[in-house]
Amino acid sequence: MDFGVVLQTNPPASRTVELARQAETHGFDYVWTFDSHLLWQEPFVIYSAILAATRKVVVGPMVTNPATRDWTVLASLFATLNEMYGNRTVCGIGRGDSAVRTLNGRPSNLATLRESIHVIRELANDRAVEVNGAKVRFPWSHGSALEMWVAAYGPLALKLTGEVGDGFILQLADLDVAAWMIRTVRDAAEQAGRDPDTVKFCVAAPMYVGNGDSPAERAHMREQCRWFGGMVGNHVADIVTKYGAGSTVPKALTDYIEGRQGYDYNQHGRAGNTHADFVPDEIVERFCLLGSPREHVEKLEALRALGVTQFAGYLQHDNKEETLRMYGERVIPALRETVVATA
Repeated sequence: MDFGVVLQTNPPASRTVELARQAETHGFDYVWTFDSHLLWQEPFVIYSAILAATRKVVVGPMVTNPATRDWTVLASLFATLNEMYGNRTVCGIGRGDSAVRTLNGRPSNLATLRESIHVIRELANDRAVEVNGAKVRFPWSHGSALEMWVAAYGPLALKLTGEVGDGFILQLADLDVAAWMIRTVRDAAEQAGRDPDTVKFCVAAPMYVGNGDSPAERAHMREQCRWFGGMVGNHVADIVTKYGAGSTVPKALTDYIEGRQGYDYNQHGRAGNTHADFVPDEIVERFCLLGSPREHVEKLEALRALGVTQFAGYLQHDNKEETLRMYGERVIPALRETVVATA
């Protein structure tokens, strides 16, 4: 299993770069960031600094979207970073949430998402593609390589992911929901004539390492991560609106949003989000990874058994450095393949 960390690009940018450097030091393979240009600083500028300050980590957005960024410019950004630092980028993409809703926009439809994935992938992999009736190609991008990972929740978006995605990003760590979504993506890949084993599966959720035996600290961890259930609730609300509460989507995903009353994107992804009060403790525990290193390892082993190939942990809480350290010392080594010098 690979490991990633998900950062917000809050100022100062040097803080984001330093957390990325620490993540690599502690054994993380990927550094992802939010991509919402009104709420936080421009991630692609910061990616260049992260890549310059590190040696191996792969960087990319979790997630960008086809509505607020020109597809050819996105492809150029990735290809340029690849030329400068080696092929160390990945593109996480979805229909759009905070980046478009803060502009009173709407998420892209799935047809637009599918087309954008094709255009970005072809250009950033040094291939020609048709855009607006013209066949275009970067004349300078020789050797550039980029994978397209799709973030999805609803049945049709999961189907698209299986058909065209190099990877699937699931932004929650509930075992029952993950099992259903991974199976749906794999089935769609197989029906499209693809080998399901070629699709990578990333679960992204808050990770908070602390004393799981202390009720007070456990409650504090939940409060620090409750925002995540509110963020996921935005996507679930869209699913319920489109498919109805009685759809094939697991009830574990849809039932908890009944108490949802609204959402303030100015508090998006932030600990203490006052619009996440509707999220019950049970959902925080199911959607996130909380507690002792042993608890993290146990849940990650269960996710790996479902086919998860990467866990990406959100660090939007008050225990960033210690969580990174404990993952580096206790969690990541427990999930790595054991290799011995002699046998």
